[in-house]
Amino acid sequence: MSQIPTTLFDKVWDSHVVRKIEDGPDVLFIDRHFIHEVTSPVAFLGLESRGLKVMFSGKTFATADHNTPTINQHLPVQDPLSANQLKALETNSAKYGISHWGLGNPKNGIVHVVGPENGITLPGMTIVCGDSHTSTHGAFGAIAFGIGTSEVEMVLSSQCIMQPKPKKMRINVNGKLGKGIVPKDVVLYIIAKLTAAGATGYFVEFAGEVFENMSMEGRMTVCNMSIEMGARGGMIAPDETTFAYIKGREKAPKDAAWDTALAYWKTLKTDEGAGFDLEYNFDAADIEPMITYGTNPGMGMGITRHIPVAAETGGSKASYEKSLEYMGFHEEDGMLGKKVDYIFVGSCTNGRIEDFRAFASIVKGRKKAEHITAWIVPGSHIVEQQIKEEGILDILTEAGFQLRQPGCSACLAMNDDKIPAGKYAVSTSNRNFEGRQGPGARTMLASPLVAAAAAVTGVVTDPRALMAE
Repeated sequence: MSQIPTTLFDKVWDSHVVRKIEDGPDVLFIDRHFIHEVTSPVAFLGLESRGLKVMFSGKTFATADHNTPTINQHLPVQDPLSANQLKALETNSAKYGISHWGLGNPKNGIVHVVGPENGITLPGMTIVCGDSHTSTHGAFGAIAFGIGTSEVEMVLSSQCIMQPKPKKMRINVNGKLGKGIVPKDVVLYIIAKLTAAGATGYFVEFAGEVFENMSMEGRMTVCNMSIEMGARGGMIAPDETTFAYIKGREKAPKDAAWDTALAYWKTLKTDEGAGFDLEYNFDAADIEPMITYGTNPGMGMGITRHIPVAAETGGSKASYEKSLEYMGFHEEDGMLGKKVDYIFVGSCTNGRIEDFRAFASIVKGRKKAEHITAWIVPGSHIVEQQIKEEGILDILTEAGFQLRQPGCSACLAMNDDKIPAGKYAVSTSNRNFEGRQGPGARTMLASPLVAAAAAVTGVVTDPRALMAE
C-alpha cells in the first residue's frame, strides 16, 4: 500500500504526540527545553510550591541573556531586579542539576544563538523556551516555539506540553537574489506581503531555491522572524548545509550515533504531493533591501520606495496614522536620507558571525558618522571570538566602532542598552513596537548591510550604493 504524502511538519509533530485529546490539544513530548533568567524564576517557584521535581534535567539548558549588561560583565550587575533574576537562574539550575551558562561562562550568549552553535539544536526535535523567538531553531527542521511561564513549569515537571496542532502553510521563494539582498531582507519582504498577522494559526515551512541556497545563519534569521507575521513557528527542511553545520559540534551525535541520526534526518522533508492549508509563492527578483517605517514588522518596504498611504495598506486608517505619528513619518515620505541616531547590530535575529561579516564589508575603509551611537553586540562569546579571529574587530575599531559583550542588548528595553525617547535607531533585531527598544524609541528594522550603510553615512542609505563604490 502506498504511503500518504506527509509534510515535514506532520512528520515531526506526529512522532512526538504522547496523547491526543479528543476535541482538544495534543500532549507533545519535548526534546529540548531552553530557559533564561526572565521567564524561569516564577516557573521554579511553581514547582516548589507543589513539591515537584524537574523530570529530565539533562534536556533543559539555561543561559543568561535578556537583562544582562553588554559592558563590564565581570562586575556585579547594578540593576537589583536583573541581579536577582540572574541569581535565581544560577540557584535553580544548581538545585535541579540543569546545565547553566551564566555571565562569564565562555559558552554564554543569547539562548537562540548558543543552542545551535553547541549542537544542542538538532533536526526532527521539538524545542521550547519561554521566549517567543524560539522559532529560530526551526531552521534545522525542528518544531520550535515560544511558551509562557506556566508552560515552562509544565515542561520542567513533565517534559510535555499541551498544544493544539496548528494549520500548515508553505512559503516558496524561488529565483536569484540581487546584490546586497540578505536573509533579513527576504523575511521582512515576506512579512510586508503577508502583514504582521498574516500567518496567525499556522506553522510555516519555508521552501524553494532561496532557502536551499541560504547558510544556516540565514535560515535562522528567517525562522526567527516567522512569528512576526503571527505564525506559531517556521521551519526549513534539513539538508547537506544543515548536516555540515552540525557535524563536530560539542553536543552533536558522534560516530555510530551520527550515522543513525543522519539516516533519520534525511527523511525529514515534505513528500511530493503533501497538502498545505495555505501556500504562497514569491519571486526573489522582486526583493530589494528592506526597511520598516512603522510600529510592527509588517510595516516594511523596499528602501528606495515611499511610505504607502493608509488606503493602500488595507488596515485601520486610525492605527496606521497613529503609527506614523509615533515614528514622526508621513504618508508618501521616502525613507532614503532620513536621519539616524543609533545603530544596533545583534540580537537572536542577526547576532551571528555572518551578520558581522556583512556589517564589516560595508564599514571597511570608512568611518562611523560622528553623531551615530553604535551598539555592536555579538550573540555569544563564540561569535565574539570569531569576530576577533577573522580580523573583523580590527575593521570595526579602525572605523570607529566598539564591540560590546554578548547579550540581548538593545533588542528589548530590559537592560541598560536603551534607545532614548524620540531617537531613531536602525536595528537588526526583530521588533519595532512602540517602546520596544526604550520608552519613546523609534525603531527601523533592517539588515546588517542597511545598518552598516546608515552607520557610516548617518542617514538611511541603500547599501548597494556603497557596495558599488
